[in-house]
Amino acid sequence: MGKRAKLAAVAATGTLIGSALWWRRNPSACPYNQRFWVQAPHPFITRARLKETLEPQPGETVLEIGPGTGYYSLDVAQWIAPGGTLHVFDLQQEMLDHTMRRAVENGIDNITPAQGDAQALPYGDATFDAAYLVTVLGEIPDQDAVLRELARVLRPGGRLVVGELVGDPHYVRLGPLRLRASGSGLNYDRRVGSALGYFARFAKR
Repeated sequence: MGKRAKLAAVAATGTLIGSALWWRRNPSACPYNQRFWVQAPHPFITRARLKETLEPQPGETVLEIGPGTGYYSLDVAQWIAPGGTLHVFDLQQEMLDHTMRRAVENGIDNITPAQGDAQALPYGDATFDAAYLVTVLGEIPDQDAVLRELARVLRPGGRLVVGELVGDPHYVRLGPLRLRASGSGLNYDRRVGSALGYFARFAKR
C-alpha cells in the first residue's frame, strides 16, 4: 500500500471513529436516507433469537418501537397471526411507509402504523401483551422516559424485549439497562445471546 493510500485509510478510519463518537454523544434516529444500516443482516440478534426471547403467540397485541424498514416487523406480524395485531411506532413517517409497503407486497395485513415520539406513547394503559425494540433504545435521548412509557402500555405480566448489537454507536450495555428497567417497573427475566449481541427480556410488575 502506497503512502497516499495509507493516509487515505487513516483518514477514513478517523472519520468513522469521529462519526461514531458524535452519534454516541448525540442520540438520534437513523435517518431514512441511511436506511441501509437497518436493512443489513443483524448478526447475533437474528429473527430466530427474537422469536425465542419474545415468545409471540397467535392473537396477541404487540408493539414495536422503531421498526425501521421492517426487518423484524413482517416476521413478528406472521408469528402473532391469526387474530394478532402488530403496532409499529416510529419517529419517521418514511420508515413507517417503507414498512407498510413491504407488508402489502407480502400480503400481510395485521400491521398498524403510528408516527410519534416514543417518550410519549399515544396508547392507553395496559394495551399490549408484549413490546420490543431492537438497536433503538440508545437512539432516544431519555431512555428512562421510554421504559416508563413501555411499562405503562404493557399489561401486567407483559413482556418487553430489548435488542442490542456491539458496533452500534448507541449500544446499551445490559447492566445499565437492567437498572433503568427496574426503576421503570420492569423485572429482568433473561438474556439470549452474548455481550456482542443480545436480546434482554423483562416483565411488567
